[in-house]
Amino acid sequence: MFRSALTHWRRAGGRPPALLLAALLVSCVPAGTRDLAVEAPGVAPSGMVWIAGGTFAMGDDGPFALPHEQPVHEVSVDGFFMDVAPVTNARFEEFVRATGYVTIAERAPDVAALLQQLPPGTPPPAPELLVPGSVVFTPTSTVVDLRDVSQWWRWTPGANWRHPLGPDSDLTGRAAFPVVHIAWDDAVAFATWAGGRLPTEAEWEYAARGGLSRAAHAWGDAAHDTTSPQAHIYRGTFPTHPAEPVAVGSYAANGYGLHDMAGNVWQWTSDWYRPDTYTRRASSRPVVNPAGPATPLDPRDGLEATRVIRGGSFLCNDAYCRGYRVSARGTGAPDTGASHIGFRIVMTPDHWRARAARAGSPAGTPLPVGRGP
Repeated sequence: MFRSALTHWRRAGGRPPALLLAALLVSCVPAGTRDLAVEAPGVAPSGMVWIAGGTFAMGDDGPFALPHEQPVHEVSVDGFFMDVAPVTNARFEEFVRATGYVTIAERAPDVAALLQQLPPGTPPPAPELLVPGSVVFTPTSTVVDLRDVSQWWRWTPGANWRHPLGPDSDLTGRAAFPVVHIAWDDAVAFATWAGGRLPTEAEWEYAARGGLSRAAHAWGDAAHDTTSPQAHIYRGTFPTHPAEPVAVGSYAANGYGLHDMAGNVWQWTSDWYRPDTYTRRASSRPVVNPAGPATPLDPRDGLEATRVIRGGSFLCNDAYCRGYRVSARGTGAPDTGASHIGFRIVMTPDHWRARAARAGSPAGTPLPVGRGP
């Protein structure tokens, strides 16, 4: 939980820990050739839609594309069910009540385990940092240098999914907001309980495109409209005023009926991040159901092992992030949540059939996703 934050704290010369979410890179690997699964195995589970398998051009070569989004390359994915919207606070609370799960942000850090992830000789963190907490967006009073993320991210003891803005906040009026302060392991635990998994990066981008082949955004090629916004992103001069997520589904769905594939919260995928993935993958054809690199970057080389996040958040805008572009790629330390990171899950046909068998449900009966096996 603290590894990423403490690394940035040391680099900043003792500033409070901050989560760096520069638009870095991520990746996937090719699989063999075969027919793609297109037909749904049965009725979509409640709160999910079927995304038929297909082939698409992944990545971007437009004016705002970053090097890690290139080269554009052809990718094929099997069909899958996907959550219509990110997992909400209400849905995550159902999981916690059923399982007693405690998120990483709610646990006191293990100092020995933490130091094992840092370079030899690194001193232990200050005692006041060794308490449960998470990283919270804190607006600045003036315009600041956007290269220094420590100016608007604060390590906040007591912040977690139940207290999204810090210990004095709660979930009153936020039941339909996407759950945040969820580390990668937390998201995986929920997905396993619900009978699915996190989407691969390729599945996520394919779904986000909503059937549009090369559109810049989930809603098409039109720029973000500040008068009739297509997604929940930051308004005004970043980062000078408060902001937080809004209820899922507050903005129009894309062509597949999926909400919040742009803006509101970044969303975890299953893929490790490596900067050379697209380059490696583009030379291997066909690329079918890529699942990400087998290994992450190596922290022993001074590189951070991160997972890919997608979709941008309420903190992105045209002047700062543009993370809401459909091809935009972000990274997050898997042991660290933040106030702008959530997730959604997918179910493959195999997941669907396994849940149907456990529930004794016929193919024409919707399966409830809000309950575990």
